Amino acid sequence: MGMVDPIADMMTRIRNAIIARHETVDIPYSNMKFSISKILKEEGYVRNYKTFVDESRKKFLKVYISYDENAKSVITGLKTISKPGRRVYAGVADLPRFRNRTGIVVISTSKGLMTDRNAMKNKVGGEPLLVVW
Repeated sequence: MGMVDPIADMMTRIRNAIIARHETVDIPYSNMKFSISKILKEEGYVRNYKTFVDESRKKFLKVYISYDENAKSVITGLKTISKPGRRVYAGVADLPRFRNRTGIVVISTSKGLMTDRNAMKNKVGGEPLLVVW
């Protein structure tokens, strides 16, 4: 049986890797997860991400988690907003504001995945997928 919520699975893998203080985490590949990793790198929450193919010809992402000089993770929290069982949509005026601008909200829009700041700048709404702080 397939995965019910692949984005929540990605967030859980990253959260578990942070708790275990791993440098990297392997995540099954999808275009959505690749785009989320790209946004997390642009915002400075992860150091890097790369795509690999294993022996059984399955693609996966290797995400390199970013730590500060005190060996604390840059990511202090991850939370999914919209889920397969309960989809959430928001217009430009209704986009979630989060934690006095210290975190980002990743939004799936008609123009692709982007942060809440970019969505407000481009005046597009969409489906808020997750929050990172």
